[in-house]
Amino acid sequence: KGNGMIGNIYSMGLALQALEATRKFYAPRKWDCAQAFSVVYAHDYQQPMAIAQVLPALAARSYLDVAGLDCAAPSRQLPLLCQVPTLPLSPCTAPIQVHYSITNTLQGKHFHYSTSVTVPGGSTLLQVMEVAAEENPQTFSFQTEQTSWGPYVTSIHGLAGSTDDRTYWHFQSAGNALEEGVGTYKPHDGEHIEAIFSTY
Repeated sequence: KGNGMIGNIYSMGLALQALEATRKFYAPRKWDCAQAFSVVYAHDYQQPMAIAQVLPALAARSYLDVAGLDCAAPSRQLPLLCQVPTLPLSPCTAPIQVHYSITNTLQGKHFHYSTSVTVPGGSTLLQVMEVAAEENPQTFSFQTEQTSWGPYVTSIHGLAGSTDDRTYWHFQSAGNALEEGVGTYKPHDGEHIEAIFSTY
């Protein structure tokens, strides 16, 4: 892609490692590694597992070597990893409106509720859900559990997914499944996010 990404933030690290291993396309002097890392960091700075897959390839070193890098040393002695500028947290931006709905036609008493919330631009889906829950806790309350890939939604409106029943909450936009988790996906103004109780 034009921003230096290969696939999405989750496949990026694996793709880089594959290219490094084959040595067919990996060309650190021509490819904008710094820009690619900046994009990954900006989109996923809260997801250490996703970033960890990218670091060795960007540094052109193994995991063990990367762990011992001294970023305080002169930059000429270090790979691009330590030369990438630290990105600030998302700045305050103009507010956006996000439409959010929850639907269950699978189990127990069926329901469908919709709401529209206003959040600062650049907010994550998790933040959208938090605002919806604050405004209407009886309807949009939810629970999450922390995983190595970030927060995972386990329950919405008192209905929890179950590995025994093979059920879970599926998030989509315009009929397409979200490629990122609720902790990293950032809805755009006017977007409609649907949480659908589903089976796998």
